[in-house]
Amino acid sequence: KGSKYVYITGCDSGFGNLLARHLDKLGFPVIAGCYTEKGEEDLRKACSRNLTTTHLDVTSKESVAKVAAMIKQKVGHHGLWAVVNNAGVAVPSGPCDWHVVDDYKFMVNVNLHGVIAVTLSVLPLIKKAGGRVVNVASVFGRISVTGGPYPVSKFAVEGFNDSLRIGMAPFGVKVLLIEPGFFKTNVTDSKIQIDSVKGLWDRLPQEIKDDYGSDYLDKAIKVTSESLSKMSDGDLMKVVNCMEHAVAAVWPRKRYSPGWDAKFFWLPMSYMP
Repeated sequence: KGSKYVYITGCDSGFGNLLARHLDKLGFPVIAGCYTEKGEEDLRKACSRNLTTTHLDVTSKESVAKVAAMIKQKVGHHGLWAVVNNAGVAVPSGPCDWHVVDDYKFMVNVNLHGVIAVTLSVLPLIKKAGGRVVNVASVFGRISVTGGPYPVSKFAVEGFNDSLRIGMAPFGVKVLLIEPGFFKTNVTDSKIQIDSVKGLWDRLPQEIKDDYGSDYLDKAIKVTSESLSKMSDGDLMKVVNCMEHAVAAVWPRKRYSPGWDAKFFWLPMSYMP
């Protein structure tokens, strides 16, 4: 483990933060990409000197290239053992016709282009190590039950993941996918989601508001506040354990679906007509 460097994006909070701490305890040298200075500072305090934090904006070519250059210098002839593409956003999120095309561009830029950019920036180092690419999608990359850009971006990650997996197999590089169900992170934070829905509603033309009816917003807020917290699992280690297995197991799975809701509801539902 001591020479197997793992590069993780989106380590400010949620799965990325917990994975960085977990792999650090296991003895992996971790390179943790954080978007904020506070995220970097908190992680440094919680981990050993073996962990390196760095500022990373996955939507910035310069930022991605700068981190890749630093990693190349750090890993030397060993190459990079794994990259975990965890960074992502989930808002704005509402019915499709509440959005403008810039909403889609913003989310696809983070959730898809960010994953592709980070992966390509370190892929030569991963090929050198015969290592792993671990991409984080969602059950909403298998079934679309909400409108807006989120499922669009996650379906696209699934496509990139599968094409990369087939293309990298001859090089001994394994490409794995994590498709979590609902867990208590910023993605399922009811306040963030409700604020997003309110913001989208407020900017809608009156004509579309009339189509949905004046009570639609209140019903949407009620459903969001009641259902998200009930559906979301608080045990983030279910996801982190899958990520660890993808990074460290001799025979990792092609896909991981952490969460009982993913296994017994969303994925079976995705096969229904």
